[in-house]
Amino acid sequence: MVILQFLVVAAAFAVIDAIWLKSMSKFYRRHLGHLMADKPHLGYAVVFYVLYIAGIVFFALRPALDGGSWLTALGYGAALGGFAYATYDLTNAATLKNWPLAIVVVDIAWGIVLTGAATLIGWLVFH
Repeated sequence: MVILQFLVVAAAFAVIDAIWLKSMSKFYRRHLGHLMADKPHLGYAVVFYVLYIAGIVFFALRPALDGGSWLTALGYGAALGGFAYATYDLTNAATLKNWPLAIVVVDIAWGIVLTGAATLIGWLVFH
């Protein structure tokens, strides 16, 4: 069951994130173009997605399914997304030259929305 939960959350996460990245590519390129690789390193991306989706299932979806409501799923997912994306963006802002505040704010907000939504979709499928 956990593998199926992983796959459902991964599919939801990937679809939602792909739409976001495609629609926001100009924003990210405008602010981070000088740091961006010519093409993404897909191996690192795959490792991130596998680990992060596992984290969503373990820390947000499973607790919500084990006794919470859809609000628990949304809240735990949103909190996890906020913590994770804030860790990434605030560390970059603290250690890299010219990491824009706009990226920090938008990216953390996106982590909250994306992770909350993916967790909620998982809860709706398996509840």
